[in-house]
Amino acid sequence: MKPTAATARYSGLSSAEEVSLVVGRSDNAVVICDPQARITYTNSGFASMLGYTLEEVAGRRPSDILAGPHTDGQTLEYIRSRIASRESYRAEILVYTKAGVPMWISAVVNPISDPAGNLTHILGVYTDITQSKIHEVLHRKVLDAMVNECPIQEVMNVVCREVEKILPDVTASVIGVDAECRLRPLAAPGLPESLAAFIDGLECGPMVGACGSAAWSGQPVITPDIANDPRWEPYKAPFLALGLRACWSSPIKSSDARVLGTFALYYRERREPDAFHLRVVDLCLHLCALALERERTKAHVHKLAYYDTLTGLPNRVLFSGKAEQTLLAAAHADSPAAFMFIDIDRFKRVNDTQGHSAGDSLLRDIAQRLTLELRSVDIVARLAGDEFAIVVPDCTADQAADLADRILVRLSEPTTAGRMALNPSASIGIAIFPNDGWDVDTLLRHSDIAMYRAKSEGGGRIVFYSGEMNRAMQERLALESALRDALRAGELQLHYQPQIDSTDGLHLHGVEALLRWHHPQIGEISPSTFVPMAEECGLIDELGRWTLERACQQLADWRKRQVPVPRVSINLSAINFERLDLPEYISAVVQACGLQPGDLVVEVTESVMLAQKPSVLANIDAIHRLGIQLSIDDFGTGYSSLSHIHRLPISEIKLDMSFVRDLETSESARALTTSILRIGESLRLTVVAEGVETQAQRDLLADLNCHVLQGYLFSRALSPSSLERWIIDTPAIGHRR
Repeated sequence: MKPTAATARYSGLSSAEEVSLVVGRSDNAVVICDPQARITYTNSGFASMLGYTLEEVAGRRPSDILAGPHTDGQTLEYIRSRIASRESYRAEILVYTKAGVPMWISAVVNPISDPAGNLTHILGVYTDITQSKIHEVLHRKVLDAMVNECPIQEVMNVVCREVEKILPDVTASVIGVDAECRLRPLAAPGLPESLAAFIDGLECGPMVGACGSAAWSGQPVITPDIANDPRWEPYKAPFLALGLRACWSSPIKSSDARVLGTFALYYRERREPDAFHLRVVDLCLHLCALALERERTKAHVHKLAYYDTLTGLPNRVLFSGKAEQTLLAAAHADSPAAFMFIDIDRFKRVNDTQGHSAGDSLLRDIAQRLTLELRSVDIVARLAGDEFAIVVPDCTADQAADLADRILVRLSEPTTAGRMALNPSASIGIAIFPNDGWDVDTLLRHSDIAMYRAKSEGGGRIVFYSGEMNRAMQERLALESALRDALRAGELQLHYQPQIDSTDGLHLHGVEALLRWHHPQIGEISPSTFVPMAEECGLIDELGRWTLERACQQLADWRKRQVPVPRVSINLSAINFERLDLPEYISAVVQACGLQPGDLVVEVTESVMLAQKPSVLANIDAIHRLGIQLSIDDFGTGYSSLSHIHRLPISEIKLDMSFVRDLETSESARALTTSILRIGESLRLTVVAEGVETQAQRDLLADLNCHVLQGYLFSRALSPSSLERWIIDTPAIGHRR
């Protein structure tokens, strides 16, 4: 609002005096120039903002005294063109104070003309926008660098260079802090690289200069005089040689207050930072933290994508990429390379008996041992589970064999997993480039085939790939596929072997359901071949459930037709017992077939019974509570623990046929058989002897009071119809429920 005569009289001042008073006391810098843009007037705000008095600038152009090394030339040309054309303008420009301090100002300039239209004055009003402009420029440039995926060193160089433009009297640096709390220089464009090398790797601590101390304490450290600060004593010489006399280092912190690094300003005179430096550093700390956190997130994502989280080794994806590069180099140099596929023998036993945490500990130990045995150019990875792979460039077959021998020795060194003392062993398969393949997938597959052969030969050995192995593996894969088809097309069969109770005469105690597979082209395939195959290819759970359903359906059919079969036994695997729904599933099948729980016996191996896995133990207990009998198969061949067995809800143990076979010739076999029978008696368990083939074996077992017998002496496993005929045709066999 324009002042009126009334308001002027009220204040006791003329209008011109009031304008002069307001302008003189304004915080903004006001400058008036003549038509030639030479200064004729400045207010007190001009002096306080820019440091110049009217006497120092009168008769000079503002651009001549305020422009500096980083003032934008294009903006200056724009200003001069607008003045020449006598047009108003607004511009933002970097200028310099009398003290040489850079300052961003917003300049609003208007020409003033007399009533005749003649230019008489040029009025300029300057506003300090340094804080907001620094924020804008730094944010824009740093964020642009981050968006463009520039390396972290380049991002930090942008920060340092922009700070040094704003504060020409300082040198800036950014130092990262690694996981071992050591300093890792990231950017210091104004300092020589030799200084970065001097700092690199220093461990943070309270007496490690300003940066090491700030990183250690998490607090800013101001050193007004480097030469006389005890924290700098071992480190000051190269800094003083460069003319750096003071330092202010501030910790860069993440959102959860972890120290990620330090941001430092170095001065060439003994001094402390001023208020303006504080504002600039606050902004830089925010940007540096943003960039470093983003870098750590990227590194973490990269590690998750390309490294095994348990062992820290490369995973299959990274292994394939590195192995491909190795093969390209080997092909170019016409040199061999070795691929090794390593599988830890009996690793599943560790998991089953000691738990997965013990298994994980063993895998980490194995990974470390492999790394120690290899060179920096070799590649080692964890592919999955207990499988590892190694690529060794420039390696012949003989050299590969020597290395594999050393690996086996290294891996066999004693260790512990949970409460178990171990001497680990491994099976190693080796394929050689280029003889055994030209690409990563082929060489890895061929070394895997060789490893499988090493494992099938007992483990703890090295096997080189051959073409014959590949043919055998192809046949195996075809058999796996055929097994899947046979299971889902109902081509598998159950045969039933009688179990005879001779306690009082001869009675049918029950039958054991045994799998049979007749392949249309191959013929009969032994369960010892296809059951382990089912375990390896993930079919064993489906196979176990099929057996349960088919056996219960068959027993229900016999009951309906009054065929006198008292009970049926089925075998379930460890995989079956790890399924949480197993008890409910068994109960549903038994009920659906109209059977009683006591009609079914579930056989499991000692290792499953004694695994001490919570899920397995819970299933065993739940199945027992259903009223279904549990039997330990092949008793005496595993690693039994009587302290566990007597607490298990079992009703039967099966004496393994290996004991029965040697009864006539081996005192040890008779002694062990006697011990097992006495265990059964003391625990009130039924003992079933398997593999009884001769009358002499039967008589010996009878003398030892073993009365439930199973074997070829009575009958081999029979089809359902053949078993019915056997019962009819064997009048000595009675039926007792």
